[in-house]
Amino acid sequence: MQIVSESEIGNLLQSIPTVEPRLVVSGNYATPWTLVQIADQSLERCRAFILNPQLGWPLRTGFITETPFVGPGVRNDPNLDYLPMRLSLAPRLFASLRRPDVVMIQTSTPRDGKVSLGIEVNVMPAAVEEVRRRGGLIVAQINRNMPYTRGDGEIPIDYIDFAIEVESELASPQSRILDDAAQAIGEAVGHLAVDGGTLQVGIGQLPDASVAHMLDKRDMSVWSEMVSDGVLQLERGGVLRKSEPIVTTFLFGTPELYEWADDNERLLMLRTEVVNSPSRIAAHRAMLSINTALEVDLFDQANASFVRGRIYSGFGGQPDFVIGALHSPGGHAVLALRSWHDKSDSSNIVPVLHDPACSFQHSMIVTEQGVAAMFGRSQHAQAHQLIENAAHPCARPMLREAAASLGLLRPQDPH
Repeated sequence: MQIVSESEIGNLLQSIPTVEPRLVVSGNYATPWTLVQIADQSLERCRAFILNPQLGWPLRTGFITETPFVGPGVRNDPNLDYLPMRLSLAPRLFASLRRPDVVMIQTSTPRDGKVSLGIEVNVMPAAVEEVRRRGGLIVAQINRNMPYTRGDGEIPIDYIDFAIEVESELASPQSRILDDAAQAIGEAVGHLAVDGGTLQVGIGQLPDASVAHMLDKRDMSVWSEMVSDGVLQLERGGVLRKSEPIVTTFLFGTPELYEWADDNERLLMLRTEVVNSPSRIAAHRAMLSINTALEVDLFDQANASFVRGRIYSGFGGQPDFVIGALHSPGGHAVLALRSWHDKSDSSNIVPVLHDPACSFQHSMIVTEQGVAAMFGRSQHAQAHQLIENAAHPCARPMLREAAASLGLLRPQDPH
């Protein structure tokens, strides 16, 4: 690894003998922003593969973003190249359709001959392996504030061709007070956790509220695409099994979480194709997978990707964990969402999705109105459960009328 200047990085990128080189960039909240800016200024044309690009990402002709998970930085990008696919399969692209010429990573400072990808492992190990096989470049932005996390994100410094040193703070979510709806949903979901079970939980009000109602559990483990402060709360509350590591592939939380993660043997950061593998997920006992959606229809199809016909995010890990949890002994795939969208003054439970489905056939749908049991029910019983147990009261007359026109209403059997 050679420490160089920013201008030298620019010269290296300009010397790539490809008209439209492909960059694979650490995404989510570990984006190496200085390297991205250098690439934007140095390359007339390029393709940049990244997960969940944040605000400030380059938006211009010639800078084409490729992603299976759209972030706020590119939702209005006319040049966006969205790749609809399960996240567990995304790493395969680097050896086939999306071969990298350059990999750009943000890392910790070196320790014992290695650096760590820190809070963002995800698809990057696969990209590093493929770009080395192809003889391409690996460029690092070394940040002393990046925690050194153990697992698949540990990279020998000899793998890195060039690096710059940039000290910057890592992003953290804004704290929000849990409203009554979030509290009600969290309580219902939290009661589904069992002693000795396994948890997958994301970020946001609903996961945070759910975790707060699991503090009476014991001997649980965590196998989750992402980990935030809610898991740290469980760890400090004595809920988690000490004989197993907390397994995840990226972190997003407070500085306290990042400090806890630094060189912590309890935390194991593994690559996406391992953490999101449905068979690996299914191997865990009583996997409780907690996801959310923008809309759910009366056929138990969930849209978590599109808003008014335009891509908003992507499949992400939701279909991976829904399938894995359903195959787990005693597992549940739970969708938690509010029954009503205040800004649009409309129901989040709709007759039929107009946008593509992200997942379907869940164990149950949980809103602040209650729990709608889905698994093993007939389509008529599912529609009845959604309308009477999960939908907002204001939406129920409309949904009953729609269900009747769809042939979903009839006298219910006990199952």
